[in-house]
Amino acid sequence: MNLVEEILREHTKKQKDKIVRYVGHNPKRFSELVDIFLQGPTLVTQRAAWPLSYCIEQYPDLLKPHFRKILTRLGKKNIHDSVKRNILRMLQFVRVPKAWQGITADLCLTFLADSKEPVAIRVFAMTVLANITIEVPELKNELIPLIEDQLPYASAGFISRGSKVLKQLKP
Repeated sequence: MNLVEEILREHTKKQKDKIVRYVGHNPKRFSELVDIFLQGPTLVTQRAAWPLSYCIEQYPDLLKPHFRKILTRLGKKNIHDSVKRNILRMLQFVRVPKAWQGITADLCLTFLADSKEPVAIRVFAMTVLANITIEVPELKNELIPLIEDQLPYASAGFISRGSKVLKQLKP
């Protein structure tokens, strides 16, 4: 399968599922998808982000050798919302390596605190942060008030995820 051709063929759930099935748990095919995602052009990057996140949902261990590259992309300025959303979506399914917990938490706190960010980006960032608190419990001291401060003004999706995360964080 030519992944670039398939990514550009159409942007549908059916096509995303076809790509995810093709990649499966195959590290070589996953690396090819990551390279396509990182190299662009912009339309290809945006479209590759969707199946990439679903591959990680099914096979989280595939991300390990690519974590640095994916996180570096998340930290770039002016990346499209779909790219941010799908990177954060995939990060919620993996254990963030200790070496990357600080930068991941900083990026996620920035996204979560920015009311101009789309709700999906903010709630995925919230989940990634909640997952990091398992290994870095002191992060709760920053995360809990940040969520609580936003709840009165938040959308239904944010309230739903925020309430679940607060239950998880508070004993």
